[in-house]
Amino acid sequence: MKENELKVALAQIAPVWLDKKGTIEKIKITIEAASREKAELLVFGEAFLPGYPFWLAYTEGAAWNLDVNKELHAHYVRNSIQLETGELDSICALAGKHRMAVYLGVMERAMDRGGHSIYASLVYIDQNGNIRSVHRKLQPTYDERLTWAPGDGHGLQVHPLKQFTVGGLNCWENWMPLPRAALYGLGENLHIAVWPGNLNNTKDITRFIARESRSYVISVASLMRKADFPSNTPHLEKILQKAPQVLANGGSCIAGPDGEWVVEPVVNKAGLLYHSLDFNKVYEERQNFDPVGHYSRPDVTQLKVNRERQSTVKFKD
Repeated sequence: MKENELKVALAQIAPVWLDKKGTIEKIKITIEAASREKAELLVFGEAFLPGYPFWLAYTEGAAWNLDVNKELHAHYVRNSIQLETGELDSICALAGKHRMAVYLGVMERAMDRGGHSIYASLVYIDQNGNIRSVHRKLQPTYDERLTWAPGDGHGLQVHPLKQFTVGGLNCWENWMPLPRAALYGLGENLHIAVWPGNLNNTKDITRFIARESRSYVISVASLMRKADFPSNTPHLEKILQKAPQVLANGGSCIAGPDGEWVVEPVVNKAGLLYHSLDFNKVYEERQNFDPVGHYSRPDVTQLKVNRERQSTVKFKD
């Protein structure tokens, strides 16, 4: 692979839903498959490990003190990830073995916030197998707020990857102008947008961000169909009673720095999507527009970002 080219893989697959161990094994199988195609960056969807809280839309998710929601939430928390205990170590080791960077959406049970609330976090693992950033979703969307906690700015980070500078946001965070601007200001030119899985989410915003930033934009969405629910899921019958046959149809895609499709959205198809990105296209499109460079006015407008990891308690021992 040429130095100015980066081969990427988009994992449009379903998790082993709400099954932490099963989903970790599926991630490792996917890394191995992508390595055989010499992928240098592999991206999974939002909350892929262990899955998106689809039940909220189909089980009276906003009902107060309902047993089904409390029991499913507890099951969800138990299957969420504690990074501090090394639960991603096997994934990191495999990524390092294959010299593959990975963006992975996880539900994080954060110990620095007590270990009981969960955050939709986007984890970046570099080509040496090291976790370099953990971005907790700033604002859970609509019914997500019934089970996810809001994050902070600590994970608004970018990372060098060959000639590219990569950064990422979770789902509707990609519609938030200021977090996008923060990543642009850090030099981002390959933007990762992860989604739970729907063409309606990816078809417009992917090209918009690419055109606004003059960057490549990779949108990765998961799949979820009735057949993908494990039979041992708590309250499965109640969830499936009102659920459609397809809950998440994918829509993974790539837009180039000119805002045009490089890989058009793919729906209802499971598997890995591959493409090689040419970094030269970034410089070509920045010639006439650069949102934080020659086409900006920091003397008039500036953004201030708080990247301190937030915690309820600070101790002095």
